[in-house]
Amino acid sequence: MKAIEVDQLRKSYGDVEAVRGLSFDVDAGEVVAVVGPNGAGKTSTVEILEGYRSRSGGEVRVLGVDPAQGGTELRQRIGIVLQSSGIDPYLSVSEVLRMHAGYYRAPRQVGEVIELVGLEEKSEARVKTLSGGQQRRLDLALGLIGDPELLFLDEPTTGFDPSARRQAWDVVTNLAGLGKTILLTTHYMDEAQALADRVVVIAAGRVVASGTPSSIGGRASANVRIRFALPAGAQLGELPMPAKLDGDEVLIETAEPTHALHALTSWAVGRNVELAGLSVTRPSLEDVYLELIAPEAQP
Repeated sequence: MKAIEVDQLRKSYGDVEAVRGLSFDVDAGEVVAVVGPNGAGKTSTVEILEGYRSRSGGEVRVLGVDPAQGGTELRQRIGIVLQSSGIDPYLSVSEVLRMHAGYYRAPRQVGEVIELVGLEEKSEARVKTLSGGQQRRLDLALGLIGDPELLFLDEPTTGFDPSARRQAWDVVTNLAGLGKTILLTTHYMDEAQALADRVVVIAAGRVVASGTPSSIGGRASANVRIRFALPAGAQLGELPMPAKLDGDEVLIETAEPTHALHALTSWAVGRNVELAGLSVTRPSLEDVYLELIAPEAQP
């Protein structure tokens, strides 16, 4: 079953077309990351999916329902975690969650949600005393209290330090383990790599790539990059394969890294020289992402 279906979605603000025929879907139980630069149309798209913004054209279905007409019934089935939320700072964590649980017909147990997001030691603490990372966990708890089938996460770790980010990732991973469908937006490619089953890259209001983190943009078949410092006295043309200089390093790009490394190390051993700084890498998700959103790559 498709949890989200988007077909030729369009959204205009006056003469500005922010979303231009965008199409993608999300399977039930899947974690999908939507990434793209500021102004790409991510926020407009997600707000349309959440039912908070009208669309100019195209078709959208969330849990089988048009979000523009889903009303209370749809809101009972989805959870939304915004970048920031207005929570009474003088209530305790448990008080906030009990209050919000009252908005739903079949909420999760407050204690269970507190444990799920790792706030057991802060359950009776006032919201104003929480650290930034703890407040973000409370935001996640509010999105979960209604036991949603589908959870929207908007930039879930913006402003977090590395430790807090990893802890938040653990929470999202736990949610995925419960079978929740999750659509998240993020600017962090390592976050998309760590959390998402699939990544949808949006630029200039259109989908420019979609796939698993390992395959998007042809990463699975992309050439491997071998780098090292050219040994003293050696010439580029002496190497056993085509190469070029990239700054102070030799760069070799190959689709057959095992054979290339064998030939290269055999060449070095035969001349009794070291290949200083030798590294073997495949283009990262961030490398591919930056190429995809470059102005010349946009439709």
